[in-house]
Amino acid sequence: MRWETGRTWRTLLAALLLTKAAAAGASAEVVIGQVAPLSGVLATTGQQMVLGGKVYFDSVNEQGGVHGAKLRTVVLDDGYKVDETLRLTKELVARPEVVALFGFAGTANIGQLLGERVLDQAGIALVAPYTGGEPLRTPFNPWIFHVRAGYADEAEHMVRQLVSQGVTRVAALYQNDAFGKAGLAGVEAALARRQLALAAAASYERNTAEVSAAVRQVLDARAQAVIMVAINKPAAAFVKQYREAGGGGQLFNISVVDPAELVKLAGIGAARGLGISQVVPFPYQATLPVVREFHKLMKKHAPEAEVNYTNFEEFLGAKVLVEGLRRAGPQPTREKLRRALETIDDYDLGGFRVSFGPQSRVGSRFVEVTVIGSAGKLLK
Repeated sequence: MRWETGRTWRTLLAALLLTKAAAAGASAEVVIGQVAPLSGVLATTGQQMVLGGKVYFDSVNEQGGVHGAKLRTVVLDDGYKVDETLRLTKELVARPEVVALFGFAGTANIGQLLGERVLDQAGIALVAPYTGGEPLRTPFNPWIFHVRAGYADEAEHMVRQLVSQGVTRVAALYQNDAFGKAGLAGVEAALARRQLALAAAASYERNTAEVSAAVRQVLDARAQAVIMVAINKPAAAFVKQYREAGGGGQLFNISVVDPAELVKLAGIGAARGLGISQVVPFPYQATLPVVREFHKLMKKHAPEAEVNYTNFEEFLGAKVLVEGLRRAGPQPTREKLRRALETIDDYDLGGFRVSFGPQSRVGSRFVEVTVIGSAGKLLK
């Protein structure tokens, strides 16, 4: 009887421990850190970045989370300032509950994290940064998982299209920092492969929209086309001033701009015909399964917001991160997640495929060019 009583107590104790474990599992959460430019010159982009990720994370939580754990994102505003990105990221990675970083912006900003070894010292992955800067991709580093193609891929696509049309005098407008110089290098390399050189390389200073000198430089070069490596406000200022000064060259911008913002700032008369390279599929027509899913979840979780390339790109990035968390198993650690992300190979998000590996961190090379039409909307 004594043995029976002991067994009963052991059974009760085991049941109690299981109940506590279940309760702990039910209340568990996975914390994701995000630093984004919610103020300053890139504020509209930063807000859309955060929205795209949030829509998918909210939908996952609504379905019970990942392995029973809800996702919680801690979002901090760096104002697109390099020193703030560094400071806030150090704050985030010092918190042991933060398992992953997600969706930062800025080649120079993230480059500073690499330069000071913030990611590798913390042993933490950054998934789906909103940048295509080559210095973040080459040489290889294991901590950043890029969902988008790089600026070099975008430049190659645009230059190939221009040269096929007989255009040989190509100028570049670029932001005078790591972001702009990375894009400029891509344009120069694409031209060099065709035995061509830039007609002009005109710059503007980071966190400004002072482009008048650049406009004059491009006009003096008699460029047939201009590839801009610029963000919304300076890009819009250049387009407006260049057209007003009589500039008639074809205008292109890499993927980091919001066409609606360009039209608003530059006016439809100047912005019409502007080409924008894109690194994710066209999000405005629900032709792909992942676009249909995106539209459905946007209507449910952000009914007042409009679909655009920025929020769609970070939606895709959130899907990649969640897939990594699923593969990492219950109670993921930073190291488990990094190794799990490496196993994502030819993974179909719903018409858009992503591949990583132990020595590969560039998930996609997809690029296509869209054009701002006469009604101010993007056309394929």
